[in-house]
Amino acid sequence: MASRPSGRRSRLRTAPIDPQAVALVEGRLLRGRLGHDHELLLTAACNITRMRIVRALAETPLAASDLARVVGRTPAATSQHLRVLRDVNAIEPTRSGNIVRYRLTQDVSARILITFARSFDAAAE
Repeated sequence: MASRPSGRRSRLRTAPIDPQAVALVEGRLLRGRLGHDHELLLTAACNITRMRIVRALAETPLAASDLARVVGRTPAATSQHLRVLRDVNAIEPTRSGNIVRYRLTQDVSARILITFARSFDAAAE
């Protein structure tokens, strides 16, 4: 006796109910490298400490030790959050003597993160 395919598989093999809508959505899905970059950006945004760092850096460039104090984390933990934000090109370090300050970049990822971080102001009203 032949086994029936699972309900999920059989539904995926049938024609879509609305082929135009399906084609539209499939054409706008994030694919390949672009999708991976967006996934990294979303991961960066989904942490309250990183959002606090973004908010702080939107005001002024700060040294890592000052950022740690502002966000209430250890310097080591803050450094890990800074790495994630650097990986998505949202922040960049600038050195002045032996002091390294971080600032937001002009990259689209920084603009997205600051918009996301500031969107919580509306929830607080």
